[in-house]
Amino acid sequence: MKVGVPREIKNNEYRVGLTPAAVKELIASGHRVLVETQAGAAIGFCDEEYLSAGADILGSADEVFARAELIVKVKEPLAVERARLREHHSLFTFLHLAPDPEQTGDLMASGALCIAYETVTDEAGRLPLLAPMSEVAGRMSVQAGAHCLEKEAGGRGVLLGGVPGVEPGVVTILGAGVVGRNALAMAVGLGADVTILDRNVNALRAIDERYGNRVRTLLATAHALEDCVLRADLVIGAVLVPGATAPKLVSRDMVARMKTGAVLVDVSIDQGGCFETSRPTTHQDPTFEVEGVIHYCVANMPGAVARTSTLALNNVTLPYVLALADKGTTTALLEDPHLRNGLNVARGRLCRKEVAEAQGLEYQSALDVLGAFTAS
Repeated sequence: MKVGVPREIKNNEYRVGLTPAAVKELIASGHRVLVETQAGAAIGFCDEEYLSAGADILGSADEVFARAELIVKVKEPLAVERARLREHHSLFTFLHLAPDPEQTGDLMASGALCIAYETVTDEAGRLPLLAPMSEVAGRMSVQAGAHCLEKEAGGRGVLLGGVPGVEPGVVTILGAGVVGRNALAMAVGLGADVTILDRNVNALRAIDERYGNRVRTLLATAHALEDCVLRADLVIGAVLVPGATAPKLVSRDMVARMKTGAVLVDVSIDQGGCFETSRPTTHQDPTFEVEGVIHYCVANMPGAVARTSTLALNNVTLPYVLALADKGTTTALLEDPHLRNGLNVARGRLCRKEVAEAQGLEYQSALDVLGAFTAS
Protein backbone atom coordinates (compact mmCIF):
# COMPACT_ATOMS: atom_id res chain seq x y z
CA MET A 1 0.00 0.00 0.00
CA LYS A 2 1.10 3.60 -0.59
CA VAL A 3 1.14 5.41 2.76
CA GLY A 4 1.30 9.21 2.72
CA VAL A 5 2.65 11.51 5.44
CA PRO A 6 1.95 15.20 4.79
CA ARG A 7 3.50 17.98 6.86
CA GLU A 8 1.14 19.27 9.56
CA ILE A 9 -0.08 22.81 8.91
CA LYS A 10 -2.15 23.64 12.00
CA ASN A 11 -0.84 26.66 13.92
CA ASN A 12 2.44 25.75 15.66
CA GLU A 13 1.93 22.04 15.03
CA TYR A 14 5.29 20.31 14.61
CA ARG A 15 4.34 16.69 15.21
CA VAL A 16 4.48 14.26 12.30
CA GLY A 17 2.33 11.24 11.50
CA LEU A 18 5.18 8.73 11.16
CA THR A 19 8.74 8.78 12.46
CA PRO A 20 11.61 7.40 10.35
CA ALA A 21 11.60 4.29 12.56
CA ALA A 22 7.89 3.73 11.82
CA VAL A 23 8.54 4.25 8.11
CA LYS A 24 11.25 1.58 8.24
CA GLU A 25 8.74 -0.90 9.68
CA LEU A 26 6.27 -0.20 6.88
CA ILE A 27 8.97 -0.52 4.21
CA ALA A 28 10.05 -3.85 5.72
CA SER A 29 6.45 -5.05 5.36
CA GLY A 30 6.51 -4.27 1.65
CA HIS A 31 4.73 -0.94 1.62
CA ARG A 32 5.71 2.35 0.03
CA VAL A 33 5.83 5.49 2.16
CA LEU A 34 5.51 8.97 0.67
CA VAL A 35 6.66 11.77 2.98
CA GLU A 36 6.27 15.46 2.27
CA THR A 37 9.61 17.24 2.43
CA GLN A 38 10.43 18.76 5.84
CA ALA A 39 7.46 16.95 7.44
CA GLY A 40 9.48 16.12 10.55
CA ALA A 41 12.36 18.58 10.28
CA ALA A 42 11.15 20.88 13.06
CA ILE A 43 11.56 18.08 15.63
CA GLY A 44 14.81 16.66 14.31
CA PHE A 45 13.54 14.10 11.79
CA CYS A 46 15.24 15.32 8.62
CA ASP A 47 14.50 14.22 5.06
CA GLU A 48 17.76 12.25 5.00
CA GLU A 49 16.54 10.06 7.86
CA TYR A 50 13.33 9.29 6.01
CA LEU A 51 15.27 8.52 2.86
CA SER A 52 17.55 6.18 4.82
CA ALA A 53 14.45 4.44 6.17
CA GLY A 54 13.27 3.88 2.57
CA ALA A 55 10.69 6.62 2.14
CA ASP A 56 10.13 8.68 -1.00
CA ILE A 57 10.37 12.42 -0.31
CA LEU A 58 7.80 14.48 -2.23
CA GLY A 59 7.86 18.21 -2.75
CA SER A 60 4.32 19.09 -1.68
CA ALA A 61 1.23 17.93 0.14
CA ASP A 62 -0.61 17.92 -3.18
CA GLU A 63 1.76 15.22 -4.42
CA VAL A 64 1.39 13.17 -1.24
CA PHE A 65 -2.41 13.18 -1.41
CA ALA A 66 -2.44 12.55 -5.16
CA ARG A 67 -0.27 9.43 -4.92
CA ALA A 68 -1.09 7.92 -1.51
CA GLU A 69 -3.93 5.59 -0.54
CA LEU A 70 -3.62 5.77 3.27
CA ILE A 71 -2.97 9.24 4.73
CA VAL A 72 -1.44 9.23 8.23
CA LYS A 73 -1.56 12.56 10.09
CA VAL A 74 -1.68 13.89 13.62
CA LYS A 75 -4.25 16.69 13.75
CA GLU A 76 -7.60 17.06 12.02
CA PRO A 77 -7.29 18.06 8.36
CA LEU A 78 -7.80 21.75 7.73
CA ALA A 79 -10.00 22.93 4.87
CA VAL A 80 -7.19 22.95 2.30
CA GLU A 81 -6.29 19.37 3.27
CA ARG A 82 -9.88 18.18 3.24
CA ALA A 83 -10.19 19.49 -0.31
CA ARG A 84 -7.45 17.04 -1.34
CA LEU A 85 -9.27 13.96 -0.05
CA ARG A 86 -10.87 11.61 -2.57
CA GLU A 87 -12.99 8.47 -2.39
CA HIS A 88 -9.97 6.16 -2.71
CA HIS A 89 -8.34 7.67 0.39
CA SER A 90 -8.29 6.35 3.93
CA LEU A 91 -7.43 8.98 6.54
CA PHE A 92 -5.99 8.01 9.94
CA THR A 93 -5.60 10.92 12.39
CA PHE A 94 -7.22 12.79 15.26
CA LEU A 95 -10.57 14.22 14.09
CA HIS A 96 -12.64 15.47 17.08
CA LEU A 97 -15.70 15.90 14.87
CA ALA A 98 -18.49 16.48 17.40
CA PRO A 99 -17.99 20.26 17.77
CA ASP A 100 -16.88 20.73 14.13
CA PRO A 101 -19.77 20.42 11.64
CA GLU A 102 -17.76 22.06 8.86
CA GLN A 103 -15.09 19.38 9.02
CA THR A 104 -17.74 16.67 9.25
CA GLY A 105 -19.47 17.93 6.12
CA ASP A 106 -16.25 18.14 4.14
CA LEU A 107 -15.15 14.65 5.14
CA MET A 108 -18.54 13.21 4.21
CA ALA A 109 -18.41 15.01 0.86
CA SER A 110 -14.95 13.59 0.12
CA GLY A 111 -16.16 9.99 0.12
CA ALA A 112 -13.02 8.94 2.05
CA LEU A 113 -12.80 6.49 4.94
CA CYS A 114 -11.89 8.61 7.98
CA ILE A 115 -10.64 6.87 11.11
CA ALA A 116 -10.20 8.90 14.30
CA TYR A 117 -7.44 8.03 16.74
CA GLU A 118 -9.55 9.26 19.63
CA THR A 119 -12.36 6.70 19.22
CA VAL A 120 -10.32 3.54 18.57
CA THR A 121 -10.81 1.26 21.58
CA ASP A 122 -9.18 -1.77 23.16
CA GLU A 123 -10.56 -4.92 24.81
CA ALA A 124 -11.16 -3.06 28.07
CA GLY A 125 -13.01 -0.18 26.36
CA ARG A 126 -10.11 2.22 26.84
CA LEU A 127 -8.84 4.65 24.20
CA PRO A 128 -5.27 3.48 23.50
CA LEU A 129 -4.44 6.01 20.78
CA LEU A 130 -5.72 8.97 22.76
CA ALA A 131 -4.01 7.90 25.99
CA PRO A 132 -0.43 9.07 25.28
CA MET A 133 -1.57 12.51 24.14
CA SER A 134 -3.85 12.71 27.17
CA GLU A 135 -0.85 11.88 29.35
CA VAL A 136 1.14 14.69 27.72
CA ALA A 137 -1.73 17.18 27.87
CA GLY A 138 -2.48 16.34 31.49
CA ARG A 139 1.09 16.96 32.55
CA MET A 140 1.34 20.10 30.43
CA SER A 141 -1.89 21.51 31.85
CA VAL A 142 -0.27 22.09 35.24
CA GLN A 143 2.85 23.62 33.67
CA ALA A 144 0.68 25.94 31.56
CA GLY A 145 -1.56 26.80 34.49
CA ALA A 146 1.38 27.52 36.78
CA HIS A 147 2.82 29.93 34.22
CA CYS A 148 -0.53 31.65 33.66
CA LEU A 149 -0.83 32.22 37.41
CA GLU A 150 2.30 34.38 37.28
CA LYS A 151 1.54 38.09 37.44
CA GLU A 152 3.22 38.95 34.12
CA ALA A 153 0.88 36.43 32.43
CA GLY A 154 -2.19 38.10 33.96
CA GLY A 155 -2.64 35.70 36.85
CA ARG A 156 -2.99 36.11 40.61
CA GLY A 157 0.74 35.95 41.23
CA VAL A 158 0.53 32.59 43.00
CA LEU A 159 3.28 29.95 43.19
CA LEU A 160 1.51 26.59 43.10
CA GLY A 161 3.86 24.93 45.56
CA GLY A 162 4.00 27.88 47.95
CA VAL A 163 7.05 28.37 50.18
CA PRO A 164 7.62 27.78 53.91
CA GLY A 165 5.19 29.96 55.80
CA VAL A 166 2.95 30.59 52.76
CA GLU A 167 0.12 28.28 51.71
CA PRO A 168 0.32 26.61 48.31
CA GLY A 169 -1.91 27.35 45.37
CA VAL A 170 -5.28 25.62 45.16
CA VAL A 171 -5.87 23.34 42.18
CA THR A 172 -9.19 21.80 41.14
CA ILE A 173 -9.18 19.03 38.54
CA LEU A 174 -12.45 18.10 36.83
CA GLY A 175 -12.26 14.48 35.72
CA ALA A 176 -10.20 11.51 36.92
CA GLY A 177 -9.44 9.97 33.54
CA VAL A 178 -6.03 9.84 31.88
CA VAL A 179 -5.73 13.65 31.61
CA GLY A 180 -6.91 14.22 35.16
CA ARG A 181 -4.64 11.60 36.71
CA ASN A 182 -1.58 12.99 34.92
CA ALA A 183 -2.47 16.55 35.90
CA LEU A 184 -2.88 15.31 39.45
CA ALA A 185 0.57 13.73 39.51
CA MET A 186 2.16 16.99 38.39
CA ALA A 187 0.16 19.17 40.78
CA VAL A 188 0.94 16.92 43.75
CA GLY A 189 4.60 16.86 42.74
CA LEU A 190 4.68 20.65 42.86
CA GLY A 191 3.17 20.64 46.33
CA ALA A 192 -0.17 22.25 45.44
CA ASP A 193 -3.39 21.90 47.42
CA VAL A 194 -5.27 19.57 45.04
CA THR A 195 -8.87 18.42 44.75
CA ILE A 196 -10.02 16.07 41.98
CA LEU A 197 -13.68 15.45 41.12
CA ASP A 198 -15.30 12.68 39.13
CA ARG A 199 -18.61 10.80 38.99
CA ASN A 200 -16.85 7.44 39.09
CA VAL A 201 -16.34 6.51 42.74
CA ASN A 202 -14.01 3.65 41.79
CA ALA A 203 -11.71 6.10 39.99
CA LEU A 204 -11.67 8.30 43.08
CA ARG A 205 -11.01 5.30 45.30
CA ALA A 206 -7.97 4.34 43.22
CA ILE A 207 -6.60 7.87 43.57
CA ASP A 208 -7.20 7.85 47.31
CA GLU A 209 -5.36 4.54 47.64
CA ARG A 210 -2.37 5.97 45.81
CA TYR A 211 -2.15 9.47 47.29
CA GLY A 212 -3.92 9.19 50.63
CA ASN A 213 -4.45 12.52 52.38
CA ARG A 214 -2.20 14.40 49.93
CA VAL A 215 -5.22 14.74 47.62
CA ARG A 216 -8.86 15.56 48.26
CA THR A 217 -11.24 13.37 46.19
CA LEU A 218 -14.88 14.38 45.76
CA LEU A 219 -17.89 13.06 43.91
CA ALA A 220 -18.70 15.55 41.15
CA THR A 221 -22.04 16.85 42.39
CA ALA A 222 -23.13 20.31 41.28
CA HIS A 223 -22.56 21.67 44.80
CA ALA A 224 -19.07 20.17 45.16
CA LEU A 225 -18.03 21.32 41.70
CA GLU A 226 -19.13 24.91 42.33
CA ASP A 227 -17.48 25.07 45.73
CA CYS A 228 -14.16 23.73 44.41
CA VAL A 229 -14.12 25.96 41.32
CA LEU A 230 -14.78 29.11 43.35
CA ARG A 231 -11.97 28.42 45.86
CA ALA A 232 -9.42 27.44 43.21
CA ASP A 233 -6.48 29.37 41.85
CA LEU A 234 -6.23 26.91 38.94
CA VAL A 235 -9.01 24.77 37.45
CA ILE A 236 -8.14 22.06 34.94
CA GLY A 237 -10.95 20.77 32.73
CA ALA A 238 -10.19 17.12 31.95
CA VAL A 239 -13.59 15.75 31.00
CA LEU A 240 -14.08 13.34 28.09
CA VAL A 241 -17.15 11.69 26.61
CA PRO A 242 -15.63 9.56 23.80
CA GLY A 243 -16.57 10.95 20.40
CA ALA A 244 -19.08 13.41 21.84
CA THR A 245 -19.12 17.12 22.70
CA ALA A 246 -17.72 17.80 26.17
CA PRO A 247 -20.35 18.78 28.78
CA LYS A 248 -20.28 22.41 29.94
CA LEU A 249 -19.56 21.96 33.62
CA VAL A 250 -18.62 25.53 34.53
CA SER A 251 -21.05 28.30 33.58
CA ARG A 252 -20.22 31.90 32.75
CA ASP A 253 -21.89 32.93 36.02
CA MET A 254 -19.57 30.61 37.94
CA VAL A 255 -16.55 32.02 36.11
CA ALA A 256 -17.65 35.55 37.05
CA ARG A 257 -17.60 34.55 40.73
CA MET A 258 -14.10 33.05 40.64
CA LYS A 259 -11.08 34.81 42.08
CA THR A 260 -9.72 37.60 39.91
CA GLY A 261 -6.61 36.32 38.17
CA ALA A 262 -7.53 32.66 38.62
CA VAL A 263 -6.76 30.37 35.67
CA LEU A 264 -8.82 27.87 33.68
CA VAL A 265 -7.00 25.29 31.53
CA ASP A 266 -9.49 23.56 29.25
CA VAL A 267 -7.92 20.31 28.04
CA SER A 268 -11.36 19.30 26.72
CA ILE A 269 -11.31 22.09 24.14
CA ASP A 270 -10.79 19.65 21.24
CA GLN A 271 -14.28 18.36 22.01
CA GLY A 272 -15.81 21.81 22.48
CA GLY A 273 -14.55 22.57 25.99
CA CYS A 274 -16.07 22.04 29.43
CA PHE A 275 -16.20 25.73 30.45
CA GLU A 276 -19.00 27.84 28.96
CA THR A 277 -16.54 30.69 28.37
CA SER A 278 -13.97 28.59 26.49
CA ARG A 279 -12.99 29.03 22.85
CA PRO A 280 -10.05 27.41 21.04
CA THR A 281 -6.72 29.22 21.15
CA THR A 282 -3.29 28.55 19.67
CA HIS A 283 0.25 28.21 20.98
CA GLN A 284 0.98 31.56 19.34
CA ASP A 285 -1.84 33.29 21.24
CA PRO A 286 -2.74 30.83 24.01
CA THR A 287 -4.79 32.82 26.51
CA PHE A 288 -7.65 35.26 26.85
CA GLU A 289 -9.50 36.80 29.77
CA VAL A 290 -13.18 36.54 30.62
CA GLU A 291 -14.65 38.00 33.82
CA GLY A 292 -11.15 38.58 35.16
CA VAL A 293 -10.22 34.87 34.76
CA ILE A 294 -7.38 33.74 32.49
CA HIS A 295 -8.38 31.01 30.01
CA TYR A 296 -5.81 28.69 28.42
CA CYS A 297 -7.60 26.72 25.68
CA VAL A 298 -4.94 25.54 23.23
CA ALA A 299 -6.46 22.84 21.05
CA ASN A 300 -3.20 21.00 20.35
CA MET A 301 -1.37 21.24 23.65
CA PRO A 302 0.96 18.25 23.01
CA GLY A 303 2.24 20.06 19.92
CA ALA A 304 4.34 22.25 22.23
CA VAL A 305 6.47 19.20 23.08
CA ALA A 306 6.23 17.85 19.57
CA ARG A 307 9.14 15.41 19.58
CA THR A 308 8.07 13.67 22.79
CA SER A 309 4.46 13.64 21.59
CA THR A 310 5.33 12.24 18.15
CA LEU A 311 7.37 9.40 19.62
CA ALA A 312 4.66 8.57 22.16
CA LEU A 313 1.93 8.66 19.51
CA ASN A 314 3.85 6.47 17.06
CA ASN A 315 4.39 3.88 19.77
CA VAL A 316 0.66 3.21 19.81
CA THR A 317 -0.46 4.03 16.26
CA LEU A 318 2.12 1.99 14.35
CA PRO A 319 0.48 -1.44 14.89
CA TYR A 320 -2.79 -0.06 13.52
CA VAL A 321 -1.08 1.60 10.55
CA LEU A 322 0.58 -1.72 9.74
CA ALA A 323 -2.76 -3.54 10.00
CA LEU A 324 -4.45 -1.04 7.69
CA ALA A 325 -1.62 -1.28 5.16
CA ASP A 326 -1.15 -5.06 5.36
CA LYS A 327 -4.81 -6.05 5.12
CA GLY A 328 -6.28 -3.08 3.31
CA THR A 329 -8.42 -0.57 5.16
CA THR A 330 -11.80 -2.23 4.65
CA THR A 331 -10.63 -5.71 5.66
CA ALA A 332 -8.73 -4.38 8.68
CA LEU A 333 -11.83 -2.53 9.86
CA LEU A 334 -14.11 -5.53 9.34
CA GLU A 335 -11.78 -7.87 11.21
CA ASP A 336 -11.06 -5.64 14.21
CA PRO A 337 -14.10 -4.22 16.05
CA HIS A 338 -11.86 -1.99 18.17
CA LEU A 339 -10.26 -0.37 15.14
CA ARG A 340 -13.72 -0.16 13.57
CA ASN A 341 -14.85 1.97 16.52
CA GLY A 342 -12.47 4.57 15.12
CA LEU A 343 -14.35 4.85 11.84
CA ASN A 344 -16.22 8.16 12.00
CA VAL A 345 -16.95 8.84 8.31
CA ALA A 346 -17.14 6.37 5.44
CA ARG A 347 -18.23 6.86 1.84
CA GLY A 348 -20.33 9.90 2.69
CA ARG A 349 -21.95 8.31 5.74
CA LEU A 350 -21.52 9.31 9.37
CA CYS A 351 -20.57 6.27 11.45
CA ARG A 352 -20.21 7.80 14.91
CA LYS A 353 -23.49 8.07 16.80
CA GLU A 354 -22.25 10.76 19.21
CA VAL A 355 -21.24 13.01 16.32
CA ALA A 356 -24.59 12.47 14.60
CA GLU A 357 -26.45 13.39 17.78
CA ALA A 358 -24.31 16.48 18.35
CA GLN A 359 -24.91 17.75 14.82
CA GLY A 360 -28.44 16.48 14.14
CA LEU A 361 -27.32 14.22 11.30
CA GLU A 362 -28.27 10.72 10.19
CA TYR A 363 -26.16 7.88 11.59
CA GLN A 364 -25.32 4.52 10.07
CA SER A 365 -23.23 1.87 11.80
CA ALA A 366 -19.71 1.30 10.54
CA LEU A 367 -20.43 -2.39 10.05
CA ASP A 368 -23.46 -1.64 7.85
CA VAL A 369 -21.55 0.89 5.75
CA LEU A 370 -18.57 -1.40 5.27
CA GLY A 371 -20.81 -4.38 4.55
CA ALA A 372 -22.69 -2.46 1.87
CA PHE A 373 -19.41 -1.31 0.37
CA THR A 374 -17.94 -4.82 0.14
CA ALA A 375 -21.21 -6.24 -1.19
CA SER A 376 -21.18 -3.76 -4.07
